[in-house]
Amino acid sequence: MKGLIHLDRFFKELYRLLPFLRRPNMFYFSKPDYAGIESFLSAAEQDEFSYPEVGATLTRPPEGYIIDHNRIMIGQGADDWERAKDAVRTWKMFDFPWVEICWPDTPIETGRNIAVLVSHLGFYSLNAARIVYTIDEPGRFGFAYGTLTSHGESGEELFSVEMDNNAGEVWYDLYAFSKPNHTLALLGYPFTRYLQKQFAADSKMAMLRAVQNLEDRTPLSPSRANNADFR
Repeated sequence: MKGLIHLDRFFKELYRLLPFLRRPNMFYFSKPDYAGIESFLSAAEQDEFSYPEVGATLTRPPEGYIIDHNRIMIGQGADDWERAKDAVRTWKMFDFPWVEICWPDTPIETGRNIAVLVSHLGFYSLNAARIVYTIDEPGRFGFAYGTLTSHGESGEELFSVEMDNNAGEVWYDLYAFSKPNHTLALLGYPFTRYLQKQFAADSKMAMLRAVQNLEDRTPLSPSRANNADFR
């Protein structure tokens, strides 16, 4: 009996000392339902950022992280600019099959939490993030979110659209710094990097679709849909 008491105390102390044991469940063998996702988001309300350099996408990236920078031209002129801003407001950059944002009606406001649901290798993961800051300027609109401890990665990502007033070009820009935050992400880091690159490519195409694939519109020609990867 005394041995069981000592074992119980050992696990309580381990639970206290190792914060990752207190994370909400992040991995699922089947797609989590609405109630499960809501429970995850509720737990994330008490969660903290998983990195100390909160807001660093607005200044200079910190050392010790992988930096990713991707851009694509998604439109031309004032109408496309308004569509691009609406696409950011409704999280269209996550509108592709293997990723879901929970939830797409979340307002773009500092302090709001979201979960990114990812399907990979036959299972699902939920990853919590919190909006760090927003941008609403005459020629630039967007926001950055930072990872919480219940996220496979650690870091920050800025999603923004920009309007070049001289040329009239509308650009979508992704800028991020990250490193593994979970044992599985670290052990499978080559695959994690593959997913990050695939996310950037799919996100750029999702924003291009959101602005260009509308009725009675002439799609942007491939020669003008320039895109860049600054990785």
